[in-house]
Amino acid sequence: MAKTALITGILGQDGPYLAKLLLEKGYKVYGLIRRYSSPHYENLQFLGIMDKINFVDGDLTDDASLLNVIKTVRPEEVYNLAAQSFVAASWEQAKITTEINALGVLSLLNAIKYFSPTSKFYQASTSEMFGLGNDNGYQDENTMFHPRSPYGISKVYAYWMTVNFRESYGIYTSNGILFNHESPLRGIQFVTRKITDGVAKIKLGMAKNISLGNLAAKRDWGFAGDYVEAMYLMLQQKDPDDYVVGTGEFHSVQDFVALAFKQIGVSDWKQYVIIDPRYNRPAEVPHLRARTTKVNTKLGWKPKVTFEELVSMMVTADIKRQEMVLKNS
Repeated sequence: MAKTALITGILGQDGPYLAKLLLEKGYKVYGLIRRYSSPHYENLQFLGIMDKINFVDGDLTDDASLLNVIKTVRPEEVYNLAAQSFVAASWEQAKITTEINALGVLSLLNAIKYFSPTSKFYQASTSEMFGLGNDNGYQDENTMFHPRSPYGISKVYAYWMTVNFRESYGIYTSNGILFNHESPLRGIQFVTRKITDGVAKIKLGMAKNISLGNLAAKRDWGFAGDYVEAMYLMLQQKDPDDYVVGTGEFHSVQDFVALAFKQIGVSDWKQYVIIDPRYNRPAEVPHLRARTTKVNTKLGWKPKVTFEELVSMMVTADIKRQEMVLKNS
């Protein structure tokens, strides 16, 4: 019998990569979607797995739908990747961010407790929980949380609720504290895709510049396709645990911009970039950098794609996308 897995956030960035990995391992994959929201399937189509997913209706803000899904599917593994994950929007949408990212996790865990207590649960935690917290410039599993956004705060709640269900009810729950991970599937509103899409448009004569905010912020950037392997490995261990996942390197937004423009042969990128203070956050997180000793040693996981390869991959994909737009216009 094939293992069954339920993925929330199946239509986002990480969901399709995780679904592809699980399908390759012989899993039957269920994907939770909100039917009323006119879902977009482009990312699943991009990876060629659209027709291999079993879609089920549900919403993290609707307790009854989650109870019904867990009771019906009774998955062996649950990967909660759904979230209001755009950090900048969380200040203006703090309530819905909390309802989805925090209370939604509680509802999902309760559904598992009542109807499928043997399910293994993965919670997509985030380096944004650390905020200003660091240990000599790094963050690991022992670093203090000091979130600087409603998004980060909501994720801290979900993190501790995940730990609490493990300690209170003996449910197999693990947190993956993932640092920034990107790909050609990243949403266009995120700074990395905004940069690579903008560079593609400039190369093809479709735009003259890119408007960005704080170029000094430093992040530990990796490839989403690598990171879903760490998610999978967490739920294959004998005992549940929490892991920081990253590359151990960090680069500034300016580094990302310079490298993206380098892909199209432009060295003087400043003439194409407009700094717009409207994109600055009310409270910035200056730098995030993972100390990955635990995930490297206990799970044997290490990233395969380098920062340079990631940027090249994303620019190349966006050039192809925009070329199709021009061809069809």
